[in-house]
Amino acid sequence: MPHISAQDKHLTVLNLFTTDQPDKQDRLIQEMRKIVDTAAFDGWISSTVHAGQDSPGTANFIQWRSGEDLEKRYAGEEFKHRTLPVFQDITTSIRLLQSEIVYTQRHPSQGDTTEISPDRDDHTVIEVFTVTEGHQDELIAELGQGRSWLAEVPGYRSHSVFKGLRARFLDGPFAVVYSQWASKEDYDAHRNQADADKTEDRRKSEARVDALKTGSDWNSYRVIHTRGAGQ
Repeated sequence: MPHISAQDKHLTVLNLFTTDQPDKQDRLIQEMRKIVDTAAFDGWISSTVHAGQDSPGTANFIQWRSGEDLEKRYAGEEFKHRTLPVFQDITTSIRLLQSEIVYTQRHPSQGDTTEISPDRDDHTVIEVFTVTEGHQDELIAELGQGRSWLAEVPGYRSHSVFKGLRARFLDGPFAVVYSQWASKEDYDAHRNQADADKTEDRRKSEARVDALKTGSDWNSYRVIHTRGAGQ
């Protein structure tokens, strides 16, 4: 199963798709699984498909050996003339985000590695933050070490921060946070907590993130399928 580790030097690509109807989400998942189950691209390591929970959509967490390998995939006739048109037909937005892992944290109960697997029962949340030139590293630090207080939040399992390297269909510098929670109820309770009930560390951290980011959005997901090279 795929693992998230800042020691890994491969490229992580988060392909995020939104749509406006649950039946289109089902079709997105079908198309993604077809690609994942037949993938044999040079430099491809693994793909893990996520189904949207709070809003219709999907996420594909993909690991590549290098950016050069990924660009060969993008340059191929199949991607340009079949894969991309199919997804454009059934989505309301597409973002193909190339990134590198820069920070991971886990609750002590979660062991030594952050694992992504359909065999786990994680409630997964993916947040995308945009930021101005020159402030990306500062934002990443606040989203990573600056959120160490998350370990004390009920239901928290892990969070990992990715530095955006380049993207298709998203302009400017960005960062991504991939977090795992014990349940939707735990995450919703955390996200909707009244300001008066938040810890001082959390209030300071959120204020700093708000001052640095130029925009953000999120969705929650359930991991439903994964496959790696050689499987």
